[in-house]
Amino acid sequence: MVRIIGWGHTRFGRLSESLEELIVAAGREALAHSGLDGAAIGGVWLGHFNSGMVGDAFAASMALGIDEGLRFKPATRLENACASGSAALWGAIDAVQAGRVDSALVIGVEKMTHLSTAEVTTGLAGASSQSEEAGVSFPEIFARFARAYGAAYGDQTDTLARIAVKNHANAMANPLAQMHKPLDFEFCRTVSERNPMIAEPLKVSDCSLISDGAAALVITRDELARGAPRAVAIRGRAQVNDYLPMSRKSQTALTGAAMAIGQALSEAGATIGDIHLAEVHDCFTIAELMLYEAMGLAAPGEGHRVLAEGIVAPGGALPVNLSGGLKAKGHPVGATGVSMHVMAARQVLGEAGEMQRPGAELGLVVNMGGSGVANYASVLEAAAT
Repeated sequence: MVRIIGWGHTRFGRLSESLEELIVAAGREALAHSGLDGAAIGGVWLGHFNSGMVGDAFAASMALGIDEGLRFKPATRLENACASGSAALWGAIDAVQAGRVDSALVIGVEKMTHLSTAEVTTGLAGASSQSEEAGVSFPEIFARFARAYGAAYGDQTDTLARIAVKNHANAMANPLAQMHKPLDFEFCRTVSERNPMIAEPLKVSDCSLISDGAAALVITRDELARGAPRAVAIRGRAQVNDYLPMSRKSQTALTGAAMAIGQALSEAGATIGDIHLAEVHDCFTIAELMLYEAMGLAAPGEGHRVLAEGIVAPGGALPVNLSGGLKAKGHPVGATGVSMHVMAARQVLGEAGEMQRPGAELGLVVNMGGSGVANYASVLEAAAT
């Protein structure tokens, strides 16, 4: 079993730091937190969406500036749309489990806010099927999910608004979150000048943020982590890829995500009832609603009940996105998957500050790329030291 023994995380938002400065800041914090130096690291895996948004194809080599001991170590950039950070983590875990390296540094990073909204939209569109959906924005892609879901199960305007309200309230306890601004229910459910419709039925309040930021993890082999002051075991993990064209899959269920979650839970020897918190991919509020059902918290079309009954609220049986999620913490695309693992690791160690879910022992992470195409799920727990 692989263990996380250190992490770093910049604030998310509109940042003045360069891509390299963000990589170095998060990486240095993670190394210091782990107690290792660069010489002890066997390789660097960096998640960075890129797709025309930045153009730094050799971003992985920027990590060598973190510590002199990293010079001449292998460094590789991985890209899998909005799941690029998890792709980097999976690559590092595979290398550790294969015995190629003892310890690895994983970094996720993105710089987006220097671009116009139109430029970001074009860059992100590279994660969709160009044969069928070329020129279609990601808000429109998830609006198609929302419209199909609404046609099958009824209007979800109020439910989506409540998800946005919940996640913005959660972010108030996260000092690293981009948006420290609570939103009220009436604002989120109503189209207005300040909350315009982006793609029917998704309004601005339903969409995640354009962000800059970086997050990092240090992982190592199980036996090398023994005696570490803090360690988190990755008890189960899975990656499931679904069809790229939306026409080839359901638009009322995130089937690939459901399969990944089920496989990760099975490997962990757990059920969803054993999980104490989840960080899930709420790129749009409809995605979080559909992930309630993918996690098995509700039957198809019944996800609204999970929210109405308070199950996913901070004091509920399974709080979701205590960090504020992509919706309010921010969504620097390449950093997101790594950030989610940092947040879950802090929770299971009881080190999440005001975000802490009391008694958290098992955390679930669900990171998606594209329209439910690349699906990564993992189960984290505090490891005995």
